[in-house]
Amino acid sequence: MAAKNQYGLGKGLGALLGGEDLSELRKPVGYINKEVVSTEGKPQDTSDVLRIPIDLIEPNPYQPRMTFASEAMQELADSIRTFGLIQPITVRRKGDKYQIISGERRYRASIMAGMDMIPAYIRDASEQGMLEMAIVENIQRENLDPIEVAMSYQRLMDECSLTQEQMADRVGKKRASVANQLRLLKLPAKVQHDLKVGLVSVGHAKVLLGVEDAGTQEMLCDMIVKNGLSVRQLEEKIKAMGKKKDPAQEDGAQELPEMYYRLLENVGKYFGENISLKRTRDGKGTMTIKFESDAQMEQFLKALDAR
Repeated sequence: MAAKNQYGLGKGLGALLGGEDLSELRKPVGYINKEVVSTEGKPQDTSDVLRIPIDLIEPNPYQPRMTFASEAMQELADSIRTFGLIQPITVRRKGDKYQIISGERRYRASIMAGMDMIPAYIRDASEQGMLEMAIVENIQRENLDPIEVAMSYQRLMDECSLTQEQMADRVGKKRASVANQLRLLKLPAKVQHDLKVGLVSVGHAKVLLGVEDAGTQEMLCDMIVKNGLSVRQLEEKIKAMGKKKDPAQEDGAQELPEMYYRLLENVGKYFGENISLKRTRDGKGTMTIKFESDAQMEQFLKALDAR
């Protein structure tokens, strides 16, 4: 019990970090591609990230989500102010404006953060085949960082209406590999930023994914950056703190069976990222779903009844 208190969240980690300011290493992510100054002229490559003046962007009137939690929005705005917008939004041209296809929450938080330009993909909704080819080509580039790869996978699924299995076929990867890559987008913005700019490795990120608490993930990330911890040292640090990793990630355990990825994908259509699953080697486990309203649950139940 004493050991647990010694390495508990907060005071113990704070003492280990020594209160060092890491802001010089963590500068906002920038996008060096073209900037959009108007909607006139030659169409631009839909595989590029373009910086668009925020006053040229307008919300999608068909956005299904009508309410956004104020506390979560403020947290996202604070993150964007510190690290920049790591995951660009997607828009389409509409007259002299750009209308949001996906990313309205990030757009609103960017306004709260005081941004005057916002990174975005510009999509011609009538040219899905060309868009798909552009994204696949983008994924196959060798100089993409892990977060860019994960974002490309997610974009291909969202904008081309593909399942994980179909998307894995498009890019020539195993579905389990794709699923693990997508999990990187569940990490806090601070960790995603450090992974994107090379301060931590994919190996570090996989270990951090086995830690449930986002605050603990961030503080462990600070320790990696400050002390240059190897993946093995990080694993030992977590064990010493009494923080257990996901059983599926311990001691080189095998990936989840295929049916669990299908389950997460199907249920995730209705609950987004608010679903988690844990499974031990003997097949026992738990699945947790967080829902935002009765209407969301009613939509899920209707889908079940229709099967």
